[in-house]
Amino acid sequence: MRKAGGQKGFADMGLPLEIPADMAPPGHLGHRERMRQRLLTAGPEALADYELLEMVLFLALPRQDTKPIARALIARFGSFANAIAAPVVELRQVEGVKDAVCAALKTVQAAALRLARAELVDRPLLNSWDRLVDYLTASLARARIEEVHVLFLDTRNRLLADEVQGRGTVNHTPVYPREVVKRALELQATALILVHNHPSGDPTPSRADIEMTAEIKAAAAVFGIAVHDHLIIGHGRQLSFRREGLL
Repeated sequence: MRKAGGQKGFADMGLPLEIPADMAPPGHLGHRERMRQRLLTAGPEALADYELLEMVLFLALPRQDTKPIARALIARFGSFANAIAAPVVELRQVEGVKDAVCAALKTVQAAALRLARAELVDRPLLNSWDRLVDYLTASLARARIEEVHVLFLDTRNRLLADEVQGRGTVNHTPVYPREVVKRALELQATALILVHNHPSGDPTPSRADIEMTAEIKAAAAVFGIAVHDHLIIGHGRQLSFRREGLL
C-alpha cells in the first residue's frame, strides 16, 4: 500500500519492520517500565528497598540509570527508610547524589510524615496511642541529634500543634519550662505530651530527663495545663514516663 504523497511504506520498500538496535530505547528505560508495571500490578511490597529507591530516583533523574545510585544508598544507609531519613549532608557523600536526588528523597520523607500525621488529625490522641507512636517513631527515631517536641492538645485531647522546643547534641537538649508554658497559653492548649529522642537508640531516661519533666509538669500545673506523658523514642523502642510511673 502506498502512503499519501506517493511514499512507500517500509514493507513496500522491502525494509525490516524491527527498530534497529542503535535506535531502541536504552536498557534502563525498559527496566523502568517493567518496574512501574510491577509496582502498579503487584504493589510496593513486590519491590526490594533498592528498587523502591530507584522508583523515587526516576523522578529526579529522568534520563539516567538510577540503579547504581539506589544500590549505593542502600549500601551506605542500610534501608529505604534510613536513606530517605538521612541528613542531606550525608546523602551528598554518596556518589551521584546531587540536589535533585536529595530533594526527591526529602519529598518522600515529608509525604510519609504528613500521611502518618493525617491519621492523628481530629482524633483524641489518648485513644490513638499506637498511631501516635508510629508517627513519632517515623519523625524522630532516625534523628542524629536530640530533639524535644511538645504536642499541644485541646480540651478533647486533639492535636493543636507538634512543635520543636529544642535541638541539641547527641545526648542533651536544653528545654525551658517557661517557654513551653508560654506557648501552651498562646495556643490555648489544656494539655501537653512531651517527646524527645535518644540517638543512642536506648530510651532509658537520664536524671536530667526526669528532672526536666518534673519542672515542666509543675510549671504547667500553675495554669491548669496537664502533662499527660513524656515519651522517649529510641531505635525500635519507646518509653512512656506515665507507664513507668515516672510522671
